[in-house]
Amino acid sequence: MALAATASGADLPLREHILRTVRLAGPVMLARAGLLVMVSVDTIMCGRVAARELAFYGIALAPHLALLLVGIGLLMGTVVVTAQTDGAGRPAECGRIWRLGLVNGAAFGSLFGLLLLPGEAILLALGQAPEISRGGGAVLVMFALGMPAILMFSATTFFLEGIGRSTPGMVVMAIANLVNFGLNYALMFEPWQLGATGAALATSITRWFMFLALAGYVLAMRERDRYGVRAPMTGHWHLQRKLARLGWPIALSFGLEHGAFFAAATFAGWLGAVPLAAYQIVLNVMALIYMLAIGIATATAVRVGNAVGRRDRAGLARAGWVGLGLGVVVMLCLTPLLYGSSGAIARIYTADAAVVAIAAPGLVLGAWILLADASQGILTGALRGAADIWACIGVQFVCFWLICIPVCYLLAHPLGLGIAGLLWGLFVSLLAAALLLAWRFKALAAREVRPF
Repeated sequence: MALAATASGADLPLREHILRTVRLAGPVMLARAGLLVMVSVDTIMCGRVAARELAFYGIALAPHLALLLVGIGLLMGTVVVTAQTDGAGRPAECGRIWRLGLVNGAAFGSLFGLLLLPGEAILLALGQAPEISRGGGAVLVMFALGMPAILMFSATTFFLEGIGRSTPGMVVMAIANLVNFGLNYALMFEPWQLGATGAALATSITRWFMFLALAGYVLAMRERDRYGVRAPMTGHWHLQRKLARLGWPIALSFGLEHGAFFAAATFAGWLGAVPLAAYQIVLNVMALIYMLAIGIATATAVRVGNAVGRRDRAGLARAGWVGLGLGVVVMLCLTPLLYGSSGAIARIYTADAAVVAIAAPGLVLGAWILLADASQGILTGALRGAADIWACIGVQFVCFWLICIPVCYLLAHPLGLGIAGLLWGLFVSLLAAALLLAWRFKALAAREVRPF
């Protein structure tokens, strides 16, 4: 049966579509921005210690974030299954979904933490200089200590979001940023003077605080019995299959995209400590702004999913294109900021003139990268909302592994463009992804789409 053009899709005015998307996007931006704020604080404080400390942190952040995002992707089935179970009128079963999510988070976190322990050897094998490998490897060891905690915290956050309680996670994240800031001062400067290693250790300690605080809330919340938080585990193999079926494709999608960014960071490390520090500044600023696109992408996915559920073809198309248009407008509005204040923004991160000289023009180019990145991210959200996950994976493989990695390397090294070459490589691949995903979404909106 084809999707019908219902009043909820075709007859709603454009203004209402925009308002609905914005209302959904706002809370997601706030909830997800906390993790990036923590990274940004670490990055700024590392830059204030020394350019080499910023380079150590930057080269370690890439493999750490790649594994972290894969882990989060593997756990994202928790929120879907929890929401479906609660919506089906079986809230008492939600608690065992959470506990199974904790087991998965602990297992994946421990595995990924072990993979990070030989950090210096990994970076040396990737062709990094001995000093950068040694400093970055020490940072990776500190990140490894908190990997189980952040994935168990993510599983708990997904459980709470699945039952409609996102506020506790936001509150814990806000407090955690204050804790992390204080620990940074204690560990990075006097008396310990651990620099980038201290920043990563502070982050890991803070992540254990985050998990314990949020898990404590779940165990003590008023409705814990209603949601079966302490009920016996039953039917866990059936649940595990459902979680894996949802999680693995999303984890693969995250891995393809951020594996390419990891490769680009590796190429930046080959250029030396100063260019690597500048590249880290550009990527961190872009990541903070990209949180706006993440919120719009999530809201678009929800609205597209709702339209698919009610077989509303017009609503599906309007939700996707409105989300894309909103993201483009937001990024264009921020372009003058990056153009006019690139030098000032770079000097927030470091007083090193050599680093600022590379980072400032990189931030100008970053404005156009963000426009392409936001577009492909929002369109990916629209396709995921229609359960068209494998199409996204195909596009990401082509654009990030067959285009991004070779082009970044070619421009940065054989052609000698350095950091500018890496950023142009990212722009070309992200623009290609946006165009291919737009073509895919247009085709999807023109045919029958069935609920997943």
